[in-house]
Amino acid sequence: MTERRRSRRLSRIRKPALSTPALAAGATALSLLALSACGSGDGGGTDEGSGGGGSVEVIASFYPMQFLAERVGGDHVSVHSLTEPGVEPHDLELSPQQTAELHEADLIVYLAGLQPAVDEAVEQSGAEHIAEVSTFTTLHEEGGEEDAHAEEDAHAEEDHDHGGMDPHVWLDPVKYAEIAEGVGAALAEADPDHAADYERNTAALTEELTALDEEFTQGLATAETDTFITTHAAFGYLAERYGLHQEAIAGLDPESEPSAARMRDLQEIAQEDGVTTVFFETLVSDETARTLADDLGVDTAVLDPVEGITEDSPGADYLAVMRANLEALRQALGAS
Repeated sequence: MTERRRSRRLSRIRKPALSTPALAAGATALSLLALSACGSGDGGGTDEGSGGGGSVEVIASFYPMQFLAERVGGDHVSVHSLTEPGVEPHDLELSPQQTAELHEADLIVYLAGLQPAVDEAVEQSGAEHIAEVSTFTTLHEEGGEEDAHAEEDAHAEEDHDHGGMDPHVWLDPVKYAEIAEGVGAALAEADPDHAADYERNTAALTEELTALDEEFTQGLATAETDTFITTHAAFGYLAERYGLHQEAIAGLDPESEPSAARMRDLQEIAQEDGVTTVFFETLVSDETARTLADDLGVDTAVLDPVEGITEDSPGADYLAVMRANLEALRQALGAS
């Protein structure tokens, strides 16, 4: 461990588990849009990621929320994601139809602070049942030396305001299980007739996530080094959970450009800590990661933040991609 490492401070978000935003002044126009948008089954909007085809209409902000809603809701829900496969979630812009559909949803499941366009639309939606999932667990403040260095060079940070908190909480299976329980409670409130089914589905999913946590704990226990370099600072929760140290080329915003000083700093860190691999992602450019790896003479590999599933993802769903991430980390960190 080098002196660069600092422990993250934890900060509890104290909000009600389910919020009901006030109807904004423009809701009348929004309702008219909803009537026309929901009357047809084609067009853009939220037709990606249909769940069980049930009668409870759930809109999820992006893939990790979609996965939870589908697994917990089962056959009782129809789940649609605002973020289509292959779209970088941080950059999402909503169409008028998508904004209108939020007003008609039986439940909205989203993570505040990751997608500003979604945050604004949900606030104005007037939907009765809203699950803002950061209320179901404890978020970390943005911080740690690696974040501080990377964020110094973020030119577009004003467009990706995370409110001082790291939103990438789904990459910790333990915290993701806590969120799953909150989503289960939200579904039960929105659809009390099937509350028992949601409870059973939640228990089954949390059991799978507990098993995943155990796989990571055991799989990384023998790592020869604990430092890994990745494209953007998405893996802070995962690193803290399993005693690792994340160094990010960019900050929490994957589109920010690192300075020459940051790249030199990463070269020193890699040499000091025996880094063998620079990780890149599937939804953002790998150019900078490959340049750094070439300069260091080390390998590159994918470490997927599971922000969306595409044909290029190293797995078909959250659990499969996380297991692929585990294997990538084991190889890079020298775990036997």
